[in-house]
Amino acid sequence: MNFELSDEQTLLAETIKRFVATHYNFDARAKIMGSPGGWSTDVWSAIAEMGLLGLPFAEAHGGFGGSTVDVMLVMEAIGEGLLVEPYLATVGLGGRFVARAGTKGQQDRILPALIEGKHTMAFAHTEAGARYDLRQVGLKARRSGESFILDGNKRMVLHGGSADTLVVSARTSGRETDATGITLFLVPRTAAGVSVKESRTIDNLRAADITFTNVSVGADALLGREGEGYAVIEEVVDYATALLCAEAVGAIRYANDATLEYLKTRRQFGVPIGTFQALQHRMVEMMISYEQARSMAYLACVKIDTADAAERRHVISAAKIKIADACRHVSQESVQLHGGMGMTEELKVSHTFRRLTMLAQAFGDAEHHLERFATTEPSGRA
Repeated sequence: MNFELSDEQTLLAETIKRFVATHYNFDARAKIMGSPGGWSTDVWSAIAEMGLLGLPFAEAHGGFGGSTVDVMLVMEAIGEGLLVEPYLATVGLGGRFVARAGTKGQQDRILPALIEGKHTMAFAHTEAGARYDLRQVGLKARRSGESFILDGNKRMVLHGGSADTLVVSARTSGRETDATGITLFLVPRTAAGVSVKESRTIDNLRAADITFTNVSVGADALLGREGEGYAVIEEVVDYATALLCAEAVGAIRYANDATLEYLKTRRQFGVPIGTFQALQHRMVEMMISYEQARSMAYLACVKIDTADAAERRHVISAAKIKIADACRHVSQESVQLHGGMGMTEELKVSHTFRRLTMLAQAFGDAEHHLERFATTEPSGRA
């Protein structure tokens, strides 16, 4: 498979990287993390002006109709710069749900505003005890005339505290772990009965526990068909997982570059420690992990747009297994090769370590995806 970027994609990658280097250095990031919202609306507006929020969406809504590989380039830059803005939550999850399952009215109302940077979203799905099982939905939705009443709790909703609209999974029928009976709703975060408790994750992103108490939404809040939300959830989460793999590649690249530079400048016994053969071998192994992760991330992003559901699931799990292993290996090695200062707040590599640790777990760790990989078979195989 050809992994070479087109001229347009190369230009896009260079533009994004230049923006991050100019406007999102480590000191600027620290100030943004310490702000009340935890992310920068100015940076968000700049990202929107560059057209990055509209990359994957149809031209009819003001987007560019780009491929997953185009969005992958943005995610690599986000990983390298450790951006904390809600790009994945809004574009990779919320916007993807609306684009894939929304009615024309829902798309016309949400997507243009999202692309302009005036509307953010979050996916409220995870519940206590669910771990990585996408089928486990206990939040109830019952009909009340022409409306639905939502009751229940969601945990660790990425950027849920600042989202304008929440994509909420609820159970309208069946048992708590049935694949059928899951329904998706678009719920304003400020709707009556919605309470939000925000927190900071170990990698300095914002997440929220959200409680829904007799939250009433109209029939127009229904996203897709009633009781048939699971297939959409699985497809969108696979898409988001591919984007997270790309983000991990960017973070791994930074960790490797920073570690190599440190080995060249840190001196011991009168020579740079990078001249020690044992450390050279460890650095080579880190580079191998990077190249393998990069290849798998590229493959995952390509297959999102070209494969059927069975092959998509198989490849995404394979990619996540390799990326999770690379995250663990490179993050730990980069810290160890930096010595004690590798875990200090003042060093970007320590923040990269935390982000890579979280990326290895997000949407399923290696163990989860090994089981999924073993139980899925691409179409056309015996």
